[in-house]
Parts: sequence; C-alpha cells; structure tokens
Amino acid sequence: MERYLATDGAEGHDWQGTTTGLLTTKGRRTGNQHTTPLIYQPWEDKYLVVASKGGTPTPPEWYLNLEANPEVEFQVLGDRFKAHARTATAEEKAEMWPVMTAAWPAYDDYQKKTAREIPVVVLERL
Repeated sequence: MERYLATDGAEGHDWQGTTTGLLTTKGRRTGNQHTTPLIYQPWEDKYLVVASKGGTPTPPEWYLNLEANPEVEFQVLGDRFKAHARTATAEEKAEMWPVMTAAWPAYDDYQKKTAREIPVVVLERL
C-alpha cells in the first residue's frame, strides 16, 4: 500500500493478474481513516469492489465502515477521488458478479465457503 501511494499505483496497481485500488473509509467507532487495497473493476462510470473477506462468515471491517458512512475515497493509479459507496441490488449483482469473478475467480470459491451473501459494492464518483 505504501508503494502504491508513493508511486501513484505504478507499483501495486497490477497485482497477480488483476487490478487493485485503494479504498479509504471512516471508522464507524473511531472516526479514523482506514485505507485498504482492493481488487476493482470499472463498471460504466463507476467502480466495483467485493466485500469477500476470503469467504469468512463476517464481512470485512471496511464494509461495515462504509455502511455506517458511505462517503469514501478511492484511488486508481494516481486518480484519488471522493465517492459514494453502496451495496449493489440483487439485480445489479447478477450482472456485476461475473465481471468481478473474471477479474478474481476465487470470489466464487469464497461465496461457496460462507452462508453470508458476499456483497458487490458500487463506488460512484462524487
């Protein structure tokens, strides 16, 4: 993450055959900023990320944070911008999930490991 920030993503954006961005959320309890590298894919004029946490029964902390405060920051390469985060509807997810599993096939395995419905998060630039 530090190299991503220092190089505007020249190091870290392309990772294991996919692309990563940096999501910054506001902690729901502390109010502190938390930045997490996540696999993303563009979708129309938005970006998609997946709250998988490797298929664990509980969602990742960053997802709980954005549920409490959906105003986030996202960075793709050197482009850092404010965004509104929301969970994709079931109808949207039906179209978006294959895009995300094409970028990271393990998402299908993660979903099989948990009864929790793994959300796709839509990031809309403000």
